[in-house]
Amino acid sequence: MKHLVQKLLKTHPNIGFSIARLTLGLVMFPHGAQKLLGLFGGYGYTATMETFTTQMGLPSFVSFSIIMIEFFGSISLILGLFSRFWALALTGMFIGIIYTTQLEHGFFMNWFGNQAGEGYEYSLLIIGLASGIIVNGSGKWSIDNLISKKQY
Repeated sequence: MKHLVQKLLKTHPNIGFSIARLTLGLVMFPHGAQKLLGLFGGYGYTATMETFTTQMGLPSFVSFSIIMIEFFGSISLILGLFSRFWALALTGMFIGIIYTTQLEHGFFMNWFGNQAGEGYEYSLLIIGLASGIIVNGSGKWSIDNLISKKQY
């Protein structure tokens, strides 16, 4: 178990990795806050769960996981706490989003409202940022870096 925690916390103390992690966390936070708390024009937990399970047909566990990953994962990424885990969770979530809702609409986002849904270019950007975090860790400015320096 200790070895697993060491792997999760180990990070390259590079400012660039911190910037990628902070960017990902800051971009994802409003989405999670919409779904969980109803902030930023969102509908909150109950309405989001209803939409995901009833209208989109997602299982309750998947719906709950999406909300938790977006909200708590984004906060953890901003802080740099277990960033590899949350980046992996976001990667899995966005691969699921691509296959369930975006692939049929092609690559491009729906900038001009002339397609039935969003393409997957935004999701690829999220996956790219998250992949860098999975490989390199949280970076210099992170709780992971502080903990790994003191513990290991």
